[in-house]
Amino acid sequence: MAAYRELLRRGDQALDAIRGGLSHEDAAVREGCCRLLDHLVDVDSMDQLITMADDPDARVRIAAFHALACDRCKGDTCAPGADRVLAPGIRHLAADPDPHVRARAVELVGKFVHTSADALAALRSAQAHDPSPTVRKVAGWYVPGGSIHRRTRPKA
Repeated sequence: MAAYRELLRRGDQALDAIRGGLSHEDAAVREGCCRLLDHLVDVDSMDQLITMADDPDARVRIAAFHALACDRCKGDTCAPGADRVLAPGIRHLAADPDPHVRARAVELVGKFVHTSADALAALRSAQAHDPSPTVRKVAGWYVPGGSIHRRTRPKA
């Protein structure tokens, strides 16, 4: 935690070290680096962060999906577009063995529900068929009629 706080404090000056940590052998280090990129992500880090969605450790995948989906921590300054993240999000939503990863994938796929028929179809499928009640519930928030879908609906 001390290293995490120090890297976060250093901000952009720590990005090279954080990017390097994404390939560390210890999954906890990779997870921490994904969490740091949630706050400090830049255009140069985006491809590496997207790659982390396929990490063998579920905790790393969860942190990567959160970082890719969350605009609250960083604003929209470098949020990746559907062309870069929707396919991995849909793939993990449909087939990741970890329900926590699938729930985070819902959040990423849900960002595109108003603009992508594929996103909507994936969310509806998860809502109807996912073995996890949590994933089904979260997916329901993003489909038409759900609370997040209503809140994020584009203004006419």
